[in-house]
Amino acid sequence: MLSDSMGLAKIQKYKQTPIWAWGRQTWLATSTRAPRRFCHEMLAWLSHEKGSFPGVAKLAESITLLQARGSDATSAQTEKEAPIFVFSAGPRAGSTLLQRILVTDPRLLLWGEPFGEMALVSRIAEIVSHLEQPARLGVWEKTIKEIDVKSSTFAMTWIATLYPSASYFRAALRGFLDQWLGKPARDGGFARWGFKEVRLGATEATLLHWLYPNAKFVVICRHPYASYRSLANANWVYYDRYPDVRVNSAAGFAHHWSRLATSWSELPLEFPCFRIKYEDLIGRKVDFRKLESWLGIEIKEDIALSTSVGGTAKPDCITWYERLIIAREAEAGMRALGYSK
Repeated sequence: MLSDSMGLAKIQKYKQTPIWAWGRQTWLATSTRAPRRFCHEMLAWLSHEKGSFPGVAKLAESITLLQARGSDATSAQTEKEAPIFVFSAGPRAGSTLLQRILVTDPRLLLWGEPFGEMALVSRIAEIVSHLEQPARLGVWEKTIKEIDVKSSTFAMTWIATLYPSASYFRAALRGFLDQWLGKPARDGGFARWGFKEVRLGATEATLLHWLYPNAKFVVICRHPYASYRSLANANWVYYDRYPDVRVNSAAGFAHHWSRLATSWSELPLEFPCFRIKYEDLIGRKVDFRKLESWLGIEIKEDIALSTSVGGTAKPDCITWYERLIIAREAEAGMRALGYSK
């Protein structure tokens, strides 16, 4: 009995040590993590709202209406500018590696996801897509042509819907991007500029192409299983649009990925877009000579590919139910980009 009492005393003393507390917390966490993760993913799948985003067709319709009204207010020199935009089908698809490869040309500066969670370009695309009624566009166009704003009778005229030409609207949107992203690049001595983003798709590309007719777009994609696994392993808090649209589940990621992946099939064949798969990029199967010729830059891909920057630890395997969710919800995108389940 004495030995039993001494043994119990040692156990009680051991339970008071930091290693016991750490071991107990670890065991409780690991024993409940799997069920919690399963419940989270299933609940997110059942309750996830896909949201409404303007498509290429709607935006193109609005742009056509705007282009039909008024002469262009931008200068010929401004029209010659040819920014480069790197888009990705969601996060963790190799867009940063591609960005690093392209900026091996010292004349080019690509900003990295500037105010990405603010979704500025996406919101501008929505604004333009939700244009006023076509009939109202005709009213203000007629009004501005018929009214002499310098006339002494101007104050006695119906001016409730007095608008400037639509070309000034386009010039203003372009001026915003020029001052925000173009000018600081030029001030830094760069001849070319652009940015890379992981939240934008073909609708935003259509907007940017309207503003910059000579712009070039490089789009990279990665198998959604691998992208999701990498994102989950990185433990990032990722927002498609802060604070409203947070991607924190397999269903949310799959919808986000598939929306971007399928959007590119909405563009006309002549749209200036160069597509790359991450699997080909790391497999050295991308024709960089063709890419640099098309972009008008000089690429030294070996410099960027020789160094690993910003990776994560060895990723965990995704669960069977996460794979099921992604396969179901990203089916259209996987089919569009040629990925198998």
